[in-house]
Amino acid sequence: MGRVFAYCRVSTDNQTTANQVLEISTAGFAIEGQRVIEEVISGSIAAKERPQFSKLLERLESGDVLVVTKLDRLGRNAMDVRSTVDDLAAKGIRVHCLVLGGVDLTSAAGRMTMQVLAAVAEFERDLLIERTQSGLARAKAEGKRLGRPEATKTRASVQELKEQKFSQSQVAAKLDLGIATVKRHWNA
Repeated sequence: MGRVFAYCRVSTDNQTTANQVLEISTAGFAIEGQRVIEEVISGSIAAKERPQFSKLLERLESGDVLVVTKLDRLGRNAMDVRSTVDDLAAKGIRVHCLVLGGVDLTSAAGRMTMQVLAAVAEFERDLLIERTQSGLARAKAEGKRLGRPEATKTRASVQELKEQKFSQSQVAAKLDLGIATVKRHWNA
């Protein structure tokens, strides 16, 4: 049997991975301290782009087991989670998810579970898009202006300093704006 690793992730500094570590040990996984990988990073960042997860990937070998408490620890995007699990499976690494009853996501049952969850996630995403589009259409039909408000004060300030022969970079510094913002209002 290979080594067992735990990947525990939280999104913000004021959160802790302690509950995840406790859940994993309570589930019967005795994981050595150096094999508990903890990370503070948003789940919206692809797993392979996370610093600690990337280091973990370098350490994992065929026959090893990776334990997570929930799928969302691997990522919020169903496609990213599936890709990560598939890549690990291709290297001979099993992935166990406690919230799914400790199912090995690389097994036949685990892959089926992942497919069902991915389909549900895609369905929820499509519903969200539909509701958003419907809400935008309704707001537009009611005559509401969409998008960010016009920056009339900023435009006026930029134009005023332009007339005083300030350069774009001087205007940016004087108004504490980014140069792109100044350029956008320069010829307005």
